[in-house]
Amino acid sequence: MPISSYTHAAGDAVRNIGDFAASLVTPTVRLGVTGLARSGKTVFLTALVHNLIAGGRLPFFDAAADRRLLRAYLEPQPDEIVPRFEYEKHLADLTGDPPHWPESTRRISQLRLTLEYASTRFWKRQLGRERLHIDIVDYPGEWLLDLPLLQLDYENWARTAIEQSRTPDRKKAAKDWHKALAAIDPSAPADEALAATLSDLFKAYLREARSDQHALSTLPPGRFLMPGDLEGSPALTFAPLDAQGETRFPRGSLWALMARRYEAYKSYVVRPFFRDHFARLDRQIVLIDVLAALNGGPEAVADLERAMTEIMECFRTGANSLWSSLFSPRIDRIVLAATKADHLHHESHDRLEAILALLSEKAMSQARYAGAEVKVLALAAVRATREGEAKRNGETLPCIVGYPLPGETIGRRTFDGNEPFAIFPGDLPADPKKALSGWHTEDGDMRFVRFRPPDPVALPSGGFAPFPNIRLDRAIQALIGDRLE
Repeated sequence: MPISSYTHAAGDAVRNIGDFAASLVTPTVRLGVTGLARSGKTVFLTALVHNLIAGGRLPFFDAAADRRLLRAYLEPQPDEIVPRFEYEKHLADLTGDPPHWPESTRRISQLRLTLEYASTRFWKRQLGRERLHIDIVDYPGEWLLDLPLLQLDYENWARTAIEQSRTPDRKKAAKDWHKALAAIDPSAPADEALAATLSDLFKAYLREARSDQHALSTLPPGRFLMPGDLEGSPALTFAPLDAQGETRFPRGSLWALMARRYEAYKSYVVRPFFRDHFARLDRQIVLIDVLAALNGGPEAVADLERAMTEIMECFRTGANSLWSSLFSPRIDRIVLAATKADHLHHESHDRLEAILALLSEKAMSQARYAGAEVKVLALAAVRATREGEAKRNGETLPCIVGYPLPGETIGRRTFDGNEPFAIFPGDLPADPKKALSGWHTEDGDMRFVRFRPPDPVALPSGGFAPFPNIRLDRAIQALIGDRLE
């Protein structure tokens, strides 16, 4: 059964008609920004807004390059019950002394950015400047991975989760949970304390599997890792149980308790997210930390590929018509962005794009077949490094120079975050298939370290200049460029 069948059709139609009527006065684009943990969602959104408001140099964003973008400013958001994206706080983090990366996205938030521009069409220019509202919806990608749960009952989800946890790349992380699971009789009477213990052990396994060491991606339920305001609620206090071939359990059993809470999670967490936010998007950018997966090895890469397929299958994609705009809006443009491109020399940026394109090849073809436009980019919304050269054994090597974060290590050297360092990160292989299967440099596995933000540049008129970036303008053009013509 398609996920869209879980929405309340009549209520959705009334809301969509209201959105459509409002857009007749001032056109509006609902832009979704998502990605799995540590992919750079908060930094991307902060940099996007700052560049547009402060008039950053965006040569591949047509409206800015042609000087048709006249003004950009924030307005009160239209959805009163959705938390506001804390743009000012995140910008203060990036421009602090010392600058530091803002906290990661842990809940859904929204921001309305309004652009005033001159149209490329002669007759529109005679009417004066045009306006476009961009309602940006920022949400954790982990929540997106929950949408396939709507098609699974508790028994099927539990079986799949246990099978995945026993694979070689996850077995060690799940050791404590497996030990407790082996001692459990699912038909025993429901026990609240035992349910909480099992849930905590299952969540600990999920957190460990998502650590930098493992960098795994497909680990729903997503709210277990990012609970937001639901932390500690019964709807988030359940775990898979091993049915061991049984198909029926007593009503008051531990199995029945877990199954009831799983269904509550779907009803009160997953479905409202899909209905109230996800199903209303027009455009979408998905940020992916491909480099972290490459660091994690072939298992992490394969897991990211599965996650990308699942994410893309969740999107309701296709070209929009008047009918679909009124009753069933579709995402007609998607950007897949491999973030942290500044961790590589520019010679590897195209190779990073090719790796992401291969990772998402199947999912992209399905979206394009439905009529959506899909673009793949290597991106750094805030460039934390600059390029340089270093000599080693008489050979000149292309390097990146930046301030490694405290605790980052290169060889036997551990950094404190206060000194710049030139790093030769190596080159991504020209053949993306080789990258997905693992490869080695002369010095062993290719590794990527994390850097702190660059020092901000204060403007004489007040505020700070937009940070340098890599291909942010191309992402903006792909997402909204057509709406500013």
